[in-house]
Amino acid sequence: MKLLAIETATEACSAALYIDGEVTTRYQVVPRKHTELILPMMDALMADADITLSQLDALAFGRGPGAFTGVRVATGVVQGVAFAVDLPVVPVSTLAALAQRHYREQGYRKLLPAFDARMGEVYWGGYEVGPQDLVQPCIPDQVGSPENVTLPQGGEWHGVGTGWGTYGDDLQARLGSSLITITSDLYCSAHDVASLGVMGFENGKAVGAEQALPIYLRDQVASKPKS
Repeated sequence: MKLLAIETATEACSAALYIDGEVTTRYQVVPRKHTELILPMMDALMADADITLSQLDALAFGRGPGAFTGVRVATGVVQGVAFAVDLPVVPVSTLAALAQRHYREQGYRKLLPAFDARMGEVYWGGYEVGPQDLVQPCIPDQVGSPENVTLPQGGEWHGVGTGWGTYGDDLQARLGSSLITITSDLYCSAHDVASLGVMGFENGKAVGAEQALPIYLRDQVASKPKS
């Protein structure tokens, strides 16, 4: 299995190449430079592995939620490549990718990823580690006020993402003793988009280039949310 993944929805820009269980990643935290860096990252990975795009089985990308410009960058790049070489695409939730990275690095199995969505809101979801050590959603990705974040009863949960840096006090007050740790300075990586993309491909979640669409969650991106 050969899959190329990209992720540009947060401050970090990254690309990853999955080949038969091994993942190689290019990753930089470079706000507002994703457009300049993502294609060179992809080219470098392919050159290092000495393979061409036509030898891939699929592509994967972080579909959002996240920074609107960043999500559009990933969508446009993956659609362009997929059309050019006729490859299927696996869209991957950026919240899932963040949860997967936190599990990969820290081993926590109950995860609450959250991004700052601006306008007093957070993008958030709930994830638990399932088969093959890959995260699965237990609370759907959504956007809303920190005061509306809830968790299933029981268990020890771990918060991760920029939403915890911006709204940490509100979220801690809301979740109480169910919340064990907070990591607010971790971003998504294409490494985890690749891992989840392979699972999605194997489960029939790949789509054609025209269906590789972003997920914004918020319909009205330019107006304040209604109280």
